[in-house]
Amino acid sequence: MFDTLLIATKNKDKVREISQKLDGLELEIKSLLDYPEIPDVIEDGVTLAENALKKARAGFDATGCMTIADDTGLEVEVLDGAPGVYSSRYAGENATYCDNRIKLLQTMANIPPDQRKAMFRTVVIMIDINGVVGEVEGCCEGFITTEERGTGGFGYDPIFYVPGYGQTFAEMPLSEKNKISHRGIAVEKAVELIKQKIK
Repeated sequence: MFDTLLIATKNKDKVREISQKLDGLELEIKSLLDYPEIPDVIEDGVTLAENALKKARAGFDATGCMTIADDTGLEVEVLDGAPGVYSSRYAGENATYCDNRIKLLQTMANIPPDQRKAMFRTVVIMIDINGVVGEVEGCCEGFITTEERGTGGFGYDPIFYVPGYGQTFAEMPLSEKNKISHRGIAVEKAVELIKQKIK
């Protein structure tokens, strides 16, 4: 179905962020929240791209809709890139956003400010009836704070500080965050692929 685009996630926070970037496309936007009967995908890939591909393929196979899926990791330099692909389950399989943030802050408790560099990385993969249409990536560099700041966003947003803006992601309005964030950049690139596809 080329009149519908599926966002292959049941994460309402991701759906909200991605949907804003898709605004203006002449497509009906759906997510896996609209298909509660579809089982969750086991994200056992060793890279972000592997997980994104697995989710995109599962979403397309279940619905027949053109599908985009993302996987995102927070890579902390002093931790050799951890938590990376395990970001959503850093504190355990059923960890909450808060659990993950607490674990990361505790792990980095003795790390000085100039050694707290981190990067968010998002890979988005798009699939339609012809197979994989494209793979794009977005990154955003910043620092891990020593305490939570802000109430917006989700995940690690309250502890991810963007120097050029003097704020954490959680302190930014969504429209501002979406201009510079890893996911916003990746989805913007995906939108260009979608526009080419539906011409």
